[in-house]
Amino acid sequence: MIMANNLLRQFQLHQQEYEDKAIEVLRSGWYILGKEVASFEKEWADYIGTKYAVGLASGLDALWISFRLLGITRGDEVIVCSNAYIACVMGITINGATPVFVEPDEYDNIDADKIEEAITDRTKAILAVHLYGQSCDMTKIMNIAKKYNLRVVEDCAQSHGNKWHGKTVGSFGDIGCFSFYPTKGCGAFGDAGCITTNSEKLAQAFHVFRNYGSEKHYYNKVVGCNSRLDELQAGLLRVKLKYLEEFNVERCRLADRYMQEIKNPYVKLPKVRPGADSSWHQFVIHTSKRDALQKFLAERDIKTLIHYPIPPHLSEAYAYLGKKEGDYPIAEKYAKEVLSLPMYNGMTEEEQTEVISAINDFQL
Repeated sequence: MIMANNLLRQFQLHQQEYEDKAIEVLRSGWYILGKEVASFEKEWADYIGTKYAVGLASGLDALWISFRLLGITRGDEVIVCSNAYIACVMGITINGATPVFVEPDEYDNIDADKIEEAITDRTKAILAVHLYGQSCDMTKIMNIAKKYNLRVVEDCAQSHGNKWHGKTVGSFGDIGCFSFYPTKGCGAFGDAGCITTNSEKLAQAFHVFRNYGSEKHYYNKVVGCNSRLDELQAGLLRVKLKYLEEFNVERCRLADRYMQEIKNPYVKLPKVRPGADSSWHQFVIHTSKRDALQKFLAERDIKTLIHYPIPPHLSEAYAYLGKKEGDYPIAEKYAKEVLSLPMYNGMTEEEQTEVISAINDFQL
């Protein structure tokens, strides 16, 4: 069986270091908001190229707390791509704001040329989702934000270390949001997340809000929440961060082989936006024969995933928005044709050969 993602392989690449760090943290006797979190925050901020990073419990927390601290609330609108993962939309709606969907382009990210027509007098922010490991066109997005005085939040959950014209994503907007869910480029060994920012005021607000709104123990400045990156995950992330560039190089090598050797008229290979790179969080092909291909691969013991089968506007959770099928035809088309091929650190040459051969053998 070839898995769509094999987390054990990545763990085994540096197993002893992870185990040593886990024992070190366990023996320290300090498990919440200690030196591991503080050290990881500094190291992650340095890696992204921002002044500050604040560890949180998850990527979703990073999103909804970001919009909360930016003052975005009921009656406000936030622009987001129509093919985003539903957590991106939840980050908006948890605060009572309304998502305004903009269709994706040929690179599977928001079509920046369509953003301006979606702006109204209620628009307060743009959520730039760097999907599948590739940057949005941040030049156009930041120019639009400046023109209309909008805040920019970047969802970098799938883009750890990606760059737009040499600058790392998560350093463009007001806030960069990161998930360290285990499947991510720099994945934790459980749930974890963080934000990056160049604003000292916002960074301090996150520090307070994530810890019950407490600036000083038992003295609560605001009504906050409990969203703390724990010491064990922070310590393990510090180990993994040392190898993130190595992981990204390996995934690029795997992707390059897919790009060179997959030859099937039913398969449309992914494109990389000029000016961007890709860490290939997912290697996503498009095919009008998606379900048949997925079944064919499964019969050869090759597992694949669909990111994502239902666009947010058609999700039952967002029925209240009143959207219907046909409102965002590009996102709906993509939902019926995208397929994520096996892609993970530690994937062997033989495994990839098997995947490529199977895809090339597929026919109707």
